[in-house]
Amino acid sequence: MKKKTVVYQVFTRLFGNTNKTNNPWGTIKENGVGKFADFTEKALSEIKDLGVTHIWYTGVPHHALINDYSRYGISSDYPEVVKGRAGSPYAVKDYYNVNPDLAADPSKRLEEFKELIDRTHNVGLKVLIDIVPNHVARNYKGLTNPDGISDFGTDDNTSVEYHVNNNFYYIPNSEFKTPEWQEGYLPLGGQESQIADSRFQEIPAKWTGNGSRLAQPHFNDWYETVKINYGVRPDGTKDFDELPDGFNKESHEAHFNFWKDKKVPDSWIKFRDITWYWLDFGVDGFRFDMAEMVPVEFWSFLNSNIKAKKPEAFLLAEVYNPNLYRDYIHKGKMDYLYDKVDLYDGLKHIMKGYGWTDHIPVAQREVLDIEHHMLHFLENHDEQRIASSDFVGNAEIAKPAMVVSATLSTSPTMIYFGQEVGEPAAEDAGFGKPTRTSIFDYIGVPHHQRWMNNGTFDGGQLSENEKLLRDFYKRLLNFTIDSEALMGEYREIHFFNKDNTENYDHRVLSYVRWSSNEKLIIVSNFDVEKSYEFNLKIPHDVISKWNLKDGKYALTEELYGDTELTLVVVDGFGRISLQLKPLRSFILRVKK
Repeated sequence: MKKKTVVYQVFTRLFGNTNKTNNPWGTIKENGVGKFADFTEKALSEIKDLGVTHIWYTGVPHHALINDYSRYGISSDYPEVVKGRAGSPYAVKDYYNVNPDLAADPSKRLEEFKELIDRTHNVGLKVLIDIVPNHVARNYKGLTNPDGISDFGTDDNTSVEYHVNNNFYYIPNSEFKTPEWQEGYLPLGGQESQIADSRFQEIPAKWTGNGSRLAQPHFNDWYETVKINYGVRPDGTKDFDELPDGFNKESHEAHFNFWKDKKVPDSWIKFRDITWYWLDFGVDGFRFDMAEMVPVEFWSFLNSNIKAKKPEAFLLAEVYNPNLYRDYIHKGKMDYLYDKVDLYDGLKHIMKGYGWTDHIPVAQREVLDIEHHMLHFLENHDEQRIASSDFVGNAEIAKPAMVVSATLSTSPTMIYFGQEVGEPAAEDAGFGKPTRTSIFDYIGVPHHQRWMNNGTFDGGQLSENEKLLRDFYKRLLNFTIDSEALMGEYREIHFFNKDNTENYDHRVLSYVRWSSNEKLIIVSNFDVEKSYEFNLKIPHDVISKWNLKDGKYALTEELYGDTELTLVVVDGFGRISLQLKPLRSFILRVKK
């Protein structure tokens, strides 16, 4: 039977960095950087043993950055169109190569990444990397394109705003101007550049990545990137075929065949070729950035082509508009989308103390038809660290939310490196401010560094509480990837208990999960201070579906095994006498 998937997102350049200097806007020499080689077999084995099935190496494709690699034939980037010193991983400069910062020998950076893929596979993990179809770096320049592959924009007619086969949108008779800088965000923090000896020029100016049509974008625009043209005219009409009515119900194969003989915009072909290249390289799937900014027909084309080459490829997309979820899953053939707007945001509000657990069953009900496709997370590179001062300031508070996130549905679970040891992201890295681990600057990640323990990856420098937190994650995630019930049925029992159970309220959440061989009762206390004592009730319809007769059934607690409880069934209703301490969750399995 298919089991749960757990994705470990790791910011590749930060993972192996043992440097603790952490100067704001520090150079690579001052603050250090991690390398592909830092993901040793021991490190990868420890990640797998945490209960992980897939690792998402964030920031692998070569993106714009401030470092001198000219001796390797790599053009330097311009500080005015790079965020931070290390650069945004979402301003990709060369899709057919990898970030030279990550290689011990930049001239062999592709070989070193291939060795990392092989090591990852050897320990039993699948490999994901980023693809960013909506935009590329302003200074895009491919150095190692395969034969027959031209760079984005090479064949564009730059005298017009739009042409179906232009890769970019242009602002004719204009020149790109950098935005007016906000205080504290001058390029390089106001320091002199030792690399770029001229000002960045772009004539004519191009549309900016987030869609700004200004030759001088605003500081809050994605000014370091340019938007890709997918055949959507400036007035929003489409210059390509649309999917027939009812095609959302068709298979990947049908979508592939639909597009096979169609003429599609050049940008579609370029990104298909990019994904095929990386699949051939050994990558097992992709995380697609800002997918909703790209037309769903393109995703139908791209993802069906990916699945034609590698049917088991893992396709995860960033989509934040719930009204688009079903189109991007069914028409766009995405495997998984972020479950942010309802589930993550709801759990965040509960953790912060003002949300009610009542929201969670309602949010889950809204996506029941697509629940398997909605990836769950509590942290990623875009979100505040749980332990940061602006979130809840204490990683322990996330324990019940993590149990719910990992066990509520059949969907994959994702954690962000350092989450399992309570990383608070307290450093002022430069462009990236505290509460989120910087994706723009060279920085060390202190809690993670303590687990790394100078490359031994044994947690030797962790505090006792940090060790216990990691142990919690390890117990939980390993249970989820082994459980049959978590790929089976779901039924909330929260409202039944809220209406019928004394001492049960909106700081507690309960639901049941089951398969033919495993029956689980999950209950969590989100309160930081309050303990709860009550008789949890299991409704008649659940007892009936489980085929339980009146009597007593022993329960095993699957997280810690430290609690002996009994399910008592009388007249077809179940009851469990519980004492639930603050922030404690029970995953109770009915013994056969």
